[in-house]
Amino acid sequence: MAILECKQLTKAYGRTPALSGVNLSVEAGRITGLLGPNGSGKTTLIKLANGLLTPTSGTILIDGAVPSKQTHAVVSYLPERACIPLWMPARQLVDFYADFYADFSRQKAMEMLERLHIDPAQRVKEMSKGTREKIQLILVMSRAARLYLLDEPIGGVDPATRDYILSTIIANYNPDAAVVISTHLISDVENVLDDVVFLNQGEVVLRSSADDIRQSRGMSVDALFREVFRC
Repeated sequence: MAILECKQLTKAYGRTPALSGVNLSVEAGRITGLLGPNGSGKTTLIKLANGLLTPTSGTILIDGAVPSKQTHAVVSYLPERACIPLWMPARQLVDFYADFYADFSRQKAMEMLERLHIDPAQRVKEMSKGTREKIQLILVMSRAARLYLLDEPIGGVDPATRDYILSTIIANYNPDAAVVISTHLISDVENVLDDVVFLNQGEVVLRSSADDIRQSRGMSVDALFREVFRC
């Protein structure tokens, strides 16, 4: 069974369509890149999967169930913008997540804080924007979830930190889970992707494995993306 499955999924804001008839399935053990230009529907799809929005028509299922409070227990979601309490120190955030999620590993979170040289006693409001985003990623990846939804996980950090973040994603996700990474920084993430989905104006315009793109088309995922979305 697919962990994430969309059937004729459509979402409109008033008369403006954000997604139009999307059919998609994401299997366990795969890292899928959700790729497309700004306004293509990537964030809308991730919010639908996390139950933050409801479809206009069609269906979306998480592990066979409609997104709800129950599916929140198996989905670990990294929003595009950090949304953690500014007054909390890092250690208290870790304690909060440990109390809230049964699958959260406090030990794993504290180890990642140490590797990134983040002071557990430092309050979020005292951190740089990049450090806040690292904290949120640590919290998300310290869960043993079934589905990880990562919206622009490397968008706000320096290039030197991106490799660490991507290796953290690979090393810490449950192998029985699926990871969906939404990003426009294709060249930075393509080496970790198993599958890619190109979205344009709310429609799926390409679905493929990353290896098939390289073998059958003789180009990188980034090169194909630039070709498909050339202005």
